Amino acid sequence: MTALLASVRSADEAFDAARAGAELIDLKEPNDGALGGLPIGAITNIARQLRARYPVKPISAAIGDVPADAFDEIAARVIDVSDAGVDYVKVGVARGPAARRCIEQLANLPATVVPVLLCDGGMDDELVSHTAALGFAGLMFDTASKDSGTLFDHVDVDTLARWLRLARQRGAMAGIAGALGWAQLPQIRALAPDVAGFRTALCADGRRSRLDPERVAQWASALHRPAAEARVDSAAPLPGSTTNATRL
Repeated sequence: MTALLASVRSADEAFDAARAGAELIDLKEPNDGALGGLPIGAITNIARQLRARYPVKPISAAIGDVPADAFDEIAARVIDVSDAGVDYVKVGVARGPAARRCIEQLANLPATVVPVLLCDGGMDDELVSHTAALGFAGLMFDTASKDSGTLFDHVDVDTLARWLRLARQRGAMAGIAGALGWAQLPQIRALAPDVAGFRTALCADGRRSRLDPERVAQWASALHRPAAEARVDSAAPLPGSTTNATRL
């Protein structure tokens, strides 16, 4: 079964997502990029409130969009976010000359880091293999831009399947995100990642609008049901949905 990761920006959204069936609650600020970070005080407050109601539900949080070569800043943010009380700290890394060193240093931090490999324009096979070998608790594949197609427009399904297998063989939770919507449900189900992450697909009017718990429930149901049944439902658009509203 693929678990639903719902990205939220407030305690109200976090509770709505949890009640509607999201298995993982991911804290980020959608106004500040693909992995925009919330203030540390907000992360601490949301995590504390959510733990009181859902003590075993995993919580992740993004550190914000930081270049891979700004490692001192990345490290400081990782520690701050980890100390705020979340289970996983998400760090976006795009391919480039600083990516390998950044990944290696992330592996040595005293925090449970989940690298998010940003696959806009593709991703280096060697970097994926190296990252998978470093013992991270999880590894996700995503896109930095939500306006240039979905993850599947940047990486083909066969390549993603191979990368997900590699991460799992190394004991990591393997996940995908990246402008995913109902049109991508068959591909998501074919890949069967451990986690599929969404933001805009869970909102009524674009990723910057408020999370809609009804959409969370619909996605949780679609990810958890048999593939044939989910394919039938995916053909029917959500009430009031638009193309932009089906993106992470």
